[in-house]
Amino acid sequence: MPTYELVISGLAALALFAYGLQSLSREIEESGGEKLRTLLARVTESPVRGYLLGILVTALIQSSSAVSSFTVALVDAGAVTLHSSLAILLGANVGTTVTAWLVSFKLAGIGAIFVIIGMIVSMLPWRYAAVGRSIFYFGLILFALDLVGYALKPLRDNPAVQSLVAVAKTPVLGVLIGTVLTAFIQSSSVVVGLGVLFANQGILPPAAVVPIVVGANLGSTVTALLASLGMKTNARRAAIANVIFNGFGVLVVLPFLSPISDYFASTISDPGMAVAWAHLSFNIMVSVLGLAILRPLERLVTRIVV
Repeated sequence: MPTYELVISGLAALALFAYGLQSLSREIEESGGEKLRTLLARVTESPVRGYLLGILVTALIQSSSAVSSFTVALVDAGAVTLHSSLAILLGANVGTTVTAWLVSFKLAGIGAIFVIIGMIVSMLPWRYAAVGRSIFYFGLILFALDLVGYALKPLRDNPAVQSLVAVAKTPVLGVLIGTVLTAFIQSSSVVVGLGVLFANQGILPPAAVVPIVVGANLGSTVTALLASLGMKTNARRAAIANVIFNGFGVLVVLPFLSPISDYFASTISDPGMAVAWAHLSFNIMVSVLGLAILRPLERLVTRIVV
C-alpha cells in the first residue's frame, strides 16, 4: 500500500479514536454530569479527599480537560473553594493516566465485542440505552486503536518517521511536541494514547515517547485556561495554578527525562508498559509535590491574579 494511503488510513483511525474518547466523555457527562458536579462540589477543605475525587472522576470520564473545566466552573459559581479546586486538578493529572494503561494492555479484538454489545443494549428502553451508548463508545476506542495499529505498523521504516524519532529523542523538543499537539487537539488522552501505540508498534522508542506524554500534561492545561476567560477571579486563579504546577513539574523532571526514559525502557520489556509506568510516575510525582506546596501555591496565584 502506498505511503499516502497508509497515512490517510492512520488519520481516519485516529479520528475514530478521538471521536470515541470525546463521545464517551460527553455521554457520561450528559447522563451523570449533574451528579459528577455535585460530587465535586461536596469536596471539603481536605486536600486528600479532593485529590482522590479528581483521580476517580477523571478516570471515569477519560478526560482531564473536562474535569478541569468542570472544576473551574464550580469555582466560578462559588460551589468549590480555590483551595479545594487545586487538589481536584492535581488528582485529574493522575486520573488521566488511565488512557495510557488502556492502550498498553493491547486489548486486540475486544473492541469489536464491546461495539456489538453496546449497539444491542442501546436499542433497549431509554434507561438502558444510555449505558449501551457508553459501552459502544468504549468499544469504539479499543476498535479504533486496533485500526491505528494496523495502519501505522508499515511506517516504522519510513525516512520521515525516522526523522521524527531523532527529533523526539531530544527531551526539550519531545516535550514541546507533546505540549503543542495537546493544546491544538484539546485532548491529552489522544496524544498519550497515540504515543503509547507508537511505542507498542516499534515506531518510536520509549525514550522518544516519554517526553511527548510529559509535554501532553502541560498542553492539557490550555482547556481550563480558555474556559476561565471571562470568569470570576478565583476561577482564573485555579486555571493559572493548574498551568503553574504542571509547568513546574515539567521543569523539575526535564533534566532527568533521558535517564528516566532509559530506566523504564531497560527494566520493563514491553515498550507500551514502559511509557505507561513513566507517565504514571511523573504524574504522581507532580501531584505529591503539588499537595506539599498547596498553600504556598494558593497564595502565589492570589498575588498574581488580583
